[in-house]
Amino acid sequence: MKKLFLLQVLACAGVGVIGHELGFAWWQLALFAWVPIFIGGHVWFWWFRNVYFFRDPKRRLTQGDDLLVSPADGRVMYVCPVSADAVVSDKKGRKITIHELAKTDVGNAPGWLVGIYMTPFDVHFNRAPMAGEIRTVHYHRTGVNLPMVDLWEYVNFTLFRRAVDLFSAPFHLENERMTMHVRNGSRSCFLILIADQFVNKITRSFQEAQVVKQGDKISFIERGSQTDIFIPHQDVTFAIRPGQQVYAGKTVIAKFNQPGGAV
Repeated sequence: MKKLFLLQVLACAGVGVIGHELGFAWWQLALFAWVPIFIGGHVWFWWFRNVYFFRDPKRRLTQGDDLLVSPADGRVMYVCPVSADAVVSDKKGRKITIHELAKTDVGNAPGWLVGIYMTPFDVHFNRAPMAGEIRTVHYHRTGVNLPMVDLWEYVNFTLFRRAVDLFSAPFHLENERMTMHVRNGSRSCFLILIADQFVNKITRSFQEAQVVKQGDKISFIERGSQTDIFIPHQDVTFAIRPGQQVYAGKTVIAKFNQPGGAV
């Protein structure tokens, strides 16, 4: 809201300077420019927060027993190898365990960690990356959520489409989150939904031990947020790269190279 107000003030100032140079009276600028800018901005903001943000467009899903599809719309921030239950942070130069991220037991198998950042402009329904049974759900609450990105990082991956390494940032280890485990025979994955600063609700749409199909909607997380997916398998071939835009239930993240069982 503060950013919207600042943009409105800047827009009014610009219109005021131009209008004054063109000879418009101050009351004309106020009535035909400044008032519409403020009213229009607040109407747009209400529509964006209460209508557009909750959109659920129809989507042609990608399905395949050996495929892992994206659980979220957003931009891939990193694809990191996991060894001995830990990921080495390029920023901090220390090992961070998957347990620290998930806030629950995820086993000790080596594998991969993929981070997907969801901006407020992305669809915020999360979908099952694979068919299987949801075995474990853990909800970690915290006092105050930290902001995920600063302005320059946000501009980098939204406007310039550059990858920004958010791994091991303070929010990554402290903010509210929900962790779920999807298992299908010998294959499995863990989803870690991480809340942003102003998020006050992570809603799930399934019951524990429920069997879901690949691409089924399983949760909704408000405002800008992040979804990490831990794949406890080393023998996978990735189809995405850092900086790439992905879509839940549609974009293939990786392909399992070893055969797996069924639920």
